[in-house]
Amino acid sequence: MVGFLGKIKDTLKEITYGMALHSQVTGILKTRMYIEHLFTLMVLGDMLGFPVLPPYYSLRLLPYAIPNVQKWKHRFYRERDFTDIIYG
Repeated sequence: MVGFLGKIKDTLKEITYGMALHSQVTGILKTRMYIEHLFTLMVLGDMLGFPVLPPYYSLRLLPYAIPNVQKWKHRFYRERDFTDIIYG
């Protein structure tokens, strides 16, 4: 009986989260992703021909950007469609 009530409680918790918070959480995560990609573009933009920061500051920030380089390159070079803008 306790297991059944626990499942009901978890289900109600997930339903409440989905109705109240899911859209805000996904919006916040999407904003965080865009800010991280902008940071990576600022630091590593020289690779693509966008010198945003002087090399000294880029080298100082480089250790923070290294873990995201592969994801950033994949996202930057990906072909885009107008549906990506609408549904992305």
